[in-house]
Amino acid sequence: MKREITPLSVWAEYEKAQRFKETIGLFETVEKNEDFYIGNQWRGVNAPNLDHPVINILSRVVKFFISSIVSDDIGVKLTRFDDSDEDKPVMDMIGMEIDRIIEQSEFRKKSREAIRNAAVDGDGCMHYFFDPDIDMEGSVPEMDHIKMTPGSIQAEIIENTNIHFGNPQCAEIKKQPYILIDYRRLLEEVKETAQENKQDPEEIKTDEEAHQHRDAADAGKVTVIRRYWLEKNQEGIKTVHFCEMTKNAVVRPDTDTGCRRYPIAFLAWEKVKNQYHGQAAVTGMIPNQIFVNKLFAMAMEHTKKMAFPKIIYNETMLAGKPWDNRVGAAIGVRGDPNAAVASGFRAPDMSNQVLIMIDKIIEYTRDTMGASDASLGNVRPDNTSAIVAVQKATSMPLELQRQDFYCFVEDSVRIWIDIMARNYGVRAVKIMQPDEETGEDRAVLIPFDFAQLAAANFSLEVDIGAATYWSELMQVQTLDNLFSRGVLDDAETYIENMPRGYIPGRKDILDAIRTKREREEALAAQMELTGGIQE
Repeated sequence: MKREITPLSVWAEYEKAQRFKETIGLFETVEKNEDFYIGNQWRGVNAPNLDHPVINILSRVVKFFISSIVSDDIGVKLTRFDDSDEDKPVMDMIGMEIDRIIEQSEFRKKSREAIRNAAVDGDGCMHYFFDPDIDMEGSVPEMDHIKMTPGSIQAEIIENTNIHFGNPQCAEIKKQPYILIDYRRLLEEVKETAQENKQDPEEIKTDEEAHQHRDAADAGKVTVIRRYWLEKNQEGIKTVHFCEMTKNAVVRPDTDTGCRRYPIAFLAWEKVKNQYHGQAAVTGMIPNQIFVNKLFAMAMEHTKKMAFPKIIYNETMLAGKPWDNRVGAAIGVRGDPNAAVASGFRAPDMSNQVLIMIDKIIEYTRDTMGASDASLGNVRPDNTSAIVAVQKATSMPLELQRQDFYCFVEDSVRIWIDIMARNYGVRAVKIMQPDEETGEDRAVLIPFDFAQLAAANFSLEVDIGAATYWSELMQVQTLDNLFSRGVLDDAETYIENMPRGYIPGRKDILDAIRTKREREEALAAQMELTGGIQE
C-alpha cells in the first residue's frame, strides 16, 4: 500500500533526521571545524588580557589535501563492457557531451569545494538537476528540421548539515528509502514556485523559530524540504520521485523524474561505522591546534613582561619624588647618592622547551595528518630523489581519499547519463562516420535520441582522473615507440589512434596527410602510365 506523503509526514522525517545529527554532535562539530579552518580559533575564550595568536596548521594541511586529490584534471572515458567498436562514435559523442556538462556546471570548481567540505566538515555532497530554462544557444549544434530540447544539467553543493538519509546507519545512497535536502529560501521566492506548480501560496509562512541551527539574520525565510524516493512505475521499474514541502504546505507535488538513480553524489572523508556521516580530517587535530596557540600566547606574554630589563631602586632614599627616567633629569636623594644608585635586573630567560614543544607538536600533527615537510615543500632540494621518495610515501595514506573521489566522480557521470536519457530528448550531435565515397571518417551532424542511453546506462565503464591520464600517456608513449621503430609507418594511423585532445588541429593534420597521400598516389599512377618509372 502506497504511503501518502504530506507536509506533516515530511516534516516529521526532517525532525527525526535533525535529532540524529544532534545525537552525534554534527552541528557543533561542523561549527567548530569551520572556525578552526578559517582561523577563528579563539572564539568564546575569556582571556581579555592575553594576546590571541593563531598558528594555523590545519588550513595549510587541508589545502594540501585538496590540491593533491584534484591535481590531475578530470577526464572521462566511456566504453562498453563487451569491448565492442560498433558504438564507438556514440561513446565519443557522449564523452564530448559529458565534457560540456563539466564546463557548464563548473564541476571542477565545485568538486574542489566538495573535497574541502569533506576534509573540514566530514562530508562532501553534490546535488544534480536538469534546468530546462538554460539558454542552449551556441552550446550544441542545431538542425533546421529538429526542435532541440532546451536545458542542461546543473550541480549545486549541499552542506552535510542540510542532507538527511532515510536510513542514517547505511552509507549507500542507492539503498536509502528516501533522502531529504533542506533549503532556506526567501518567502516570496517559495510562494512564486508554489504558484507555478498550482499550489496555494498563502499557506506558506516563515518559520525562523523552527530552524535553530542557522544564523540570527534569518527573517523572511522559510525552510523548504525536497524529498527524493524510489517508486515502481507501471512497468515495474523503480524510478526517482521528488516533492517539495514546507512545514505546513506543498510547494511542488509528487513528480516522477523518470530517472533510476538518486541525483546525489556523496563523499565521506573517513568512514565511520553505522552512520553515513564521515569523520573530518580536522576534527581529531583541534586539541593539538589549541595547545600550540596556548603555548604561543603564553610565550608572547612572557616576552612582553620579562624580556626587557627592570629598574630596581631604593625608593626610601628618594626626596619624596618618584623615579624619573627622562634624559638629563635631576633626581634628588636623601643621604649618600652612591648608595641610592639604581641597578638593572633581568629575569631568567624562557625555557627553550616551550619553542621545541611547539615545533614538535606542529611537526607531529602534520606527519600524522599525512603532510610532511617534504610534501609541503619545507625542505632544501639537495637530494631530489630522496625528496620525491618521501613525498610519494607521505601521500600514500591520501590515496584512499583520492580513490573515493574517483568513485564520487564516477557516480556523478552515471547520474548525468541517467538525467540525459530522461530529459535531453532528440538533439543534433556530431558523430564520426565513414564517407560513402572515400571511406574516411568525417564528422556529420545527425539527430540523436538520448533516450537510447537508458538501455546502455548500466553497461558503461567509466575511468576517471589519474588512471585515465596514466593510460593515455602510456598509449601516447606506445604509439611513439611503434612509429619511431618503424613498426607503424602510417602517419594517418598514428594520428587517428592518438587520444582525443593531445593534438590540437587533429582534423586539419589528418586532412593534410590524406591530401598529400592522394597527390602522391595520383602522381605515381601518372608516371606509371607514361613510363616515367625508371629502374
